[in-house]
Parts: sequence; C-alpha cells; structure tokens
Amino acid sequence: MEEIKFSEKSLALVNKIIKRYPEGRQKSALLPILHVAQAEFDGWLSPAVMDLVASILKIKPIEVYEVASFYSMYNLEPVGKCLIEVCQTGPCWLRGSDDIVEHLQNKLNIKVGETTADGMFTLKTVECLGSCGTAPMLQCGAKFHENLTTEKVDALVEDLRSANARSSYMR
Repeated sequence: MEEIKFSEKSLALVNKIIKRYPEGRQKSALLPILHVAQAEFDGWLSPAVMDLVASILKIKPIEVYEVASFYSMYNLEPVGKCLIEVCQTGPCWLRGSDDIVEHLQNKLNIKVGETTADGMFTLKTVECLGSCGTAPMLQCGAKFHENLTTEKVDALVEDLRSANARSSYMR
C-alpha cells in the first residue's frame, strides 16, 4: 500500500498554517489544513488522509474525524468534478429549494449524496450558505448561484458540462 503524503508545495503551506498558532495550539490549524488536504487528495478526505493530518498536528485521529464529519464543506467520500450543494435552510426551503433538489435529482438521475455515473456531478444538501435574501440558492465550487429557477439550474448544468469539455478538472 502506497504511503499517503502531501506534495512539497502543500506540506510547505501546511507548515506555514501551523506557524500561525502558538506552540501547543497546533490543533487550531485543523480547519485550514483540512481544506489543503481535501484540495490535494482529489476533493475528499479518506480515513488515511485524516490520519495524516492528525499525525502532522500531533492530535488523535478521532479529533480530525469529528471536525471533518461535522462540517458540510468537507467530503468524506469521493465527489464528482462538480459538487453541487443546495441550501436547504428555512429561507431557501420556503422559496423552493426542495423543488430545485428534486429537479436536479431528476435531471442528473441521482439522489442527494450520489455522483453521476460519469463522475461529473455530485449532489448534496447543506445548511445555510448565508445567502438568504437571494433564496433559493446553491453553491458549485466557490461560486454561488442565487434566485434559482429550474431554467437557471438547467442552464447551469449545461454550462458545467460545456466547461468540463474544455477542462479536465472542475473542483
């Protein structure tokens, strides 16, 4: 079995992040280091990757698992090239996020938590993404898509498919 380790560039960033915190408080670097790890290891955090993070921070693996499993921004299973996260909190729900989720499930032929057979799309529901005034909304990568309608969702999916044809990596 191949040993999992950070690239030199990512390890340098991890060490820079750790130095932001006082000695003995390296656990405070956990959230940003999990972001680095997720970016480095194909968009998700396997148990082996979380164990690596724990060893670097000199904390127990369970401490990493607890944090990674609490926040929806961390993926504990492989995800598609385009991770579509639909907000399901009150304001979005009141303005039709359930309809958007159902539409995406039908359009992509997957359920929430699944990835399309071609590995292109993963659909998740998440708690508040902080865009209540423009509900319903979703996030794909770092971009918010707001005031959604089924037509806007269809256009987004087609744009993402077109972008994938031009680029081999969307995350």
